[in-house]
Amino acid sequence: MPGSITEAIILAGGLGTRLRSAVPDLPKCMAPVNGVPFIAYVVNHFQAQGIRHFIFALGYKSESFESFLHTILPAGNYELSIENEPLGTGGAIQLACSKTREPDVIVANGDTLFRIQVQGLTAFHIQKNAQCTLALKPMKASIRYGAVKLNEDHSVESFTEKQYFAEGLINGGVYVLNVAAFLNKKLPGKFSFEKDYLERFYKEGKIFGMAANGYFIDIGIPEDYERAQIELTLPGN
Repeated sequence: MPGSITEAIILAGGLGTRLRSAVPDLPKCMAPVNGVPFIAYVVNHFQAQGIRHFIFALGYKSESFESFLHTILPAGNYELSIENEPLGTGGAIQLACSKTREPDVIVANGDTLFRIQVQGLTAFHIQKNAQCTLALKPMKASIRYGAVKLNEDHSVESFTEKQYFAEGLINGGVYVLNVAAFLNKKLPGKFSFEKDYLERFYKEGKIFGMAANGYFIDIGIPEDYERAQIELTLPGN
């Protein structure tokens, strides 16, 4: 399909400090959900959406991750981008971009499952000639997330810090990123994608958002990690 995206960067270096009581000594995305590391659910979703090449941005305890990966993906279908020191989300994405093969790439958090329609988001991204497009999840009565407001043309109008809001759109942690435009910003080796890229450059009008109503879960806190045990199963399990 013209303009389709078949590769994704998965951020999988998170420490999971708030899950220590439930998941000691594992990267957050490796936390078991019904006997399977959470990252497997993320990979399964993106494979079903046409992603064929994965780049895993790894840091903390990457060896435990590597030993699992070959059980769910053929060797030629993924590459590893390993940080020697923590680079922040932006630095991890920037490092992983050196392994991309396409002009645009999906970027997703390995500790969040947001079941978006990849090609719909991609078509929107290309139509807007966007540098970055955010998949946004409608949320009600939230205090855990910041909100994203959009202009009429769906470019980002503002980012709001975490606070209570009755209804709004949150950053769902899935993006379509134009690799060249991102690298051309000449950002430092270590930075936050959210603070130092999105919140710094959205006023240029090239960062867009698209609301998506797909299933969403972020296992970063014990309550939602426990909810994942109830709600998630892999086909065939």
